[in-house]
Amino acid sequence: MKLAERVNKIQPSPTLAIDAKAKALKAQGVDVVGFGAGEPDFDTPENIREAAKKAIDNGFTRYMAVGGADDLKDAIIAKMKRDHGLEYTRDEISVACGAKHTLYNISQALIEEGDEVIIPGPYWVSYPDQIKLAGGTPVFIMADESTGFKITPKQLDKAITPKTKYLIFGSPCNPTGTTYTKEELTALGQVLIKHQHVLLVTDDIYEQLIYDGMKFYNMPQLLPELKPRTIVVNGVSKTYAMTGWRIGYACGPKELMSAMTKMQSQSTSNATSIAQKASVEALNGSQDAIEKMRLEFEKRRTYIADRLNTIPGVSCFKSNGAFYVFPNFSGCYGKTTPSGKKIENSTDFAAYLLEDAKVAIVPGIAFGDDRYARLSYAISIENIKKGVDRIEEAIKNLK
Repeated sequence: MKLAERVNKIQPSPTLAIDAKAKALKAQGVDVVGFGAGEPDFDTPENIREAAKKAIDNGFTRYMAVGGADDLKDAIIAKMKRDHGLEYTRDEISVACGAKHTLYNISQALIEEGDEVIIPGPYWVSYPDQIKLAGGTPVFIMADESTGFKITPKQLDKAITPKTKYLIFGSPCNPTGTTYTKEELTALGQVLIKHQHVLLVTDDIYEQLIYDGMKFYNMPQLLPELKPRTIVVNGVSKTYAMTGWRIGYACGPKELMSAMTKMQSQSTSNATSIAQKASVEALNGSQDAIEKMRLEFEKRRTYIADRLNTIPGVSCFKSNGAFYVFPNFSGCYGKTTPSGKKIENSTDFAAYLLEDAKVAIVPGIAFGDDRYARLSYAISIENIKKGVDRIEEAIKNLK
């Protein structure tokens, strides 16, 4: 069988692959500490679960409008006004099967062969592959821990060419947790204002998970002149512990939202009806659960970053958002494991931890920088302690 060439342009999601491998080992009875999953370990709040049950009991289980139910669109509109002062109408909203699906629809509706999309790195693993699938070319602007994993206006300006279609930008960011200040976002936005042909896709999925007293901002709320060419992407998965419910959405120009809905009508049709009803409650109902989760994540962030920084050969930037740390393990490279294998890169190091220490992490090469690895602290503090203890011992055993 000859497969389409587009399949060869991309890789399977490494984060999902690592998580699946860890879960498979656990199913076999192996005590694995999994730092791979990018999902909260909390239950979906009760009021949201009850709304879903009510939807089922009321027979809300049939096909519906492809681009999202009106009551969910209204809840999104109210949320954007309430939280960011941004005003939208129903025809400027598109609901999809998760934020990942939303981003995919954007790339398919916007990108033509030869278009360039700027991606700050380290980057979420799906950004470049989605661009490639649409026929575009990812253009990376790489940063590291020396700058807090933040790009500069000068770097952005230099990366823009006549072929640039859009910048995809996340703050807080996956995998580093980097969160930009109001001033930093404004400076980057001023570069985009200068380049009128460049669109902005702002991935706000971690907006509620910010620490150390920082406040969330996105560029269109700071620079209203950017709003007509900005697509805000968000969803309920991280904020409300609803990863499996698969509801994401975009807010942006109505012609693009219409195009995305047309694309979706020939792929998935509507996002799950029951999950949409649950998402209405998530956005309109009590927000108390968010702060409880945020405080717990902040406590875990502080612990894991501080612990990793005490391990010889490891440095870990203490980020201000999301639920990831992105420590530099390159000080372990060139060393040999107890079984005689030489560690050359992040993939070797991750394999060593999984095989010898029963700890699952995601190699940094998947995010664009081989010196690092991503660890999610969306697991209990007890498991974080156990996992870091194992990492520390495994590093001590290297020769």
